[in-house]
Amino acid sequence: MQRVAVEETRMHIPLLFGYDVIHGMKTIFPINLGMSCSWDLQGIENSARVAAREAIASGLNWTFSPMVDITRDPRWGRVSEGSGEDTYLGSLIAIAMVQGYQGTTPEALASDTTILACVKHFAAYGAPEAGRDYNTVDLTDRTLRETYLPPYKAAVDAGVGTVMAAFNDIDAVPAHASQYLMQQILRKEWGFNGFVVSDFTGINELVPHGVAADSSLAGQLAIEAGINMDLQGDVYHRFLKWLVETGMVPQKQVDIMCAEVLRVKFALGLFDDPYKYHDLQAAEKEFYKPANLAAARDMACKSMVLLKNDKEALPIAAGKKIALIGPFADARLDLLGSWYGQGQADKVVSILTGLKERFGADKVIYTKGSEPDKDDRSGFAAALNAARSADKVVMAVGHPGFWSGEATSLTSIRIPAIQQELIQEVAQSGKPLILVLLNGRPLDLSWESTVADAIVEAWYPGTEGGHAVADVLSGDFNPCGKLTMTFPRNLGQVPIHYDAKNTGRPYTPGQGEQHYVSRYLNEPTATPLYPFGYGLSYTTFEYSDLKVAPEKTDMKQPVAVTVTVKNTGKVRGTEVVQLYVRDLVASVTRPTRQLKGFERVTLEPGESREVSFTITSDAVGFYRQDMSFGYEPGDFKVWAGGSSDAALEGSFEITK
Repeated sequence: MQRVAVEETRMHIPLLFGYDVIHGMKTIFPINLGMSCSWDLQGIENSARVAAREAIASGLNWTFSPMVDITRDPRWGRVSEGSGEDTYLGSLIAIAMVQGYQGTTPEALASDTTILACVKHFAAYGAPEAGRDYNTVDLTDRTLRETYLPPYKAAVDAGVGTVMAAFNDIDAVPAHASQYLMQQILRKEWGFNGFVVSDFTGINELVPHGVAADSSLAGQLAIEAGINMDLQGDVYHRFLKWLVETGMVPQKQVDIMCAEVLRVKFALGLFDDPYKYHDLQAAEKEFYKPANLAAARDMACKSMVLLKNDKEALPIAAGKKIALIGPFADARLDLLGSWYGQGQADKVVSILTGLKERFGADKVIYTKGSEPDKDDRSGFAAALNAARSADKVVMAVGHPGFWSGEATSLTSIRIPAIQQELIQEVAQSGKPLILVLLNGRPLDLSWESTVADAIVEAWYPGTEGGHAVADVLSGDFNPCGKLTMTFPRNLGQVPIHYDAKNTGRPYTPGQGEQHYVSRYLNEPTATPLYPFGYGLSYTTFEYSDLKVAPEKTDMKQPVAVTVTVKNTGKVRGTEVVQLYVRDLVASVTRPTRQLKGFERVTLEPGESREVSFTITSDAVGFYRQDMSFGYEPGDFKVWAGGSSDAALEGSFEITK
């Protein structure tokens, strides 16, 4: 196809070959939501670099990634593709992914080891009403700019070459027809000089949206908005020439939009060497090479979040007999999750394989117990017998891989009832019960958290998932993942996120009965089950000696915050030290806390380290009542700790 385009067409323009390389091409890394829980920006960047090289070996030069949509609603299936609920962390991950695909300099894009990235979905696709995919989005301009736009802006500033328009409308205008998004914000305000591609048939969908009477008029709206490329919809192919000939679309506009596409192809180096991505020997050298598998295994370990660990259920010591039970215990394809590139099930290390390799085949008793959601209890008796004959029970439960991703919205975020029944049956054994969760969204674990002794959130961990689960359960890897989406106590709390507003009648934990406050009658607390930033370790960490300097400032110099972190346990561990800030009084209401810094710190038992953060004027800036961006004088609080519930606090004042 490239040869035909370059040698047999009138203009000799080389083609782009794009594909959904989302969290790996052949070697599949954990889903993106899982990777975000590592808080390891370098590792995330490397995951994109590995994916890029395997994509290149497949003949590709363009990926429809990263997805940087901020989201607060776990009903929406595509939370699995993003980085969670926080704008600050999401922006840093957007930069890491773009640099992993395209390189860290503009010149790097033309090398033979990078591919073109595409940030998506512009804009605010992660905020659909009712968590229903493709649904309408209704946001104030302040919320749009302060919460949802920054990760896209970060990707643009990092040099991303392409942007994909979102399916949804905002303020009653579909993104594919929005001159405000594509022209005013993206090109004029941000200076983006790449090109915009439609989402799959996104231009056609302007007709059912109700803003275009037919496909030709949809094409006109998309051209006017600045959608350069029509992905799969065939609207431009069928109607653009006619639109120009009738004067509905100026020739000059077509020239501008073609030039924007050509500029990107030149930057990618296709005009210098249109065949540089078509090395037929590359696949054998690049696919599943040891370094790629090692990187995927490391990231899978870092992505797992230890939600609960009572009675020293974990780690599992060598020599213990393990009952491995559950519908995903020997699964392979489900470990890949959604949008798994060209990952192969036969290359996936199952949890059963991982545990047998680590603990010995004679120490692992496996029985499936049940299907993921089929009403069949015929395997319950064998599961209970296996549990009774073991020292510890590991249950691999959750959601099938195809329950996450595009068009997978759910009205329940619980583990299917048949699996809960299986857990209850196995719990009768009285043996230490460890749940390993496979899922692509936060779950309602209010019941499971009362039954299980330990819970490991493994997400969909990818090709090396079974090895990574074994690494974590054995203690060969001390879990260090921290949640990037809040886990509610039940679905009724959704949407729920850590950086909520205070309201005029806030609920105050620990102050007894409170009636006329913002809460639910049938839920004794307004707090989540597991908050943003939360995650346990096999060791413990102590925070102390929080210092803020200066305590009064005019912000000509940034504010320095230091805190001492100590490993108070018996094993080496990694802690994600997090900094949160609150503006106490402002011209508009502000969140109760906002993440403004973090650092991954590895400490030996008994070791202490001082961690430093810097708070700049931009960090405390916001869109004020007149929609100008900046800070306002006043009092601020800061917290440092291991989650968004951090209790160690300090303060400072901005004087002017």
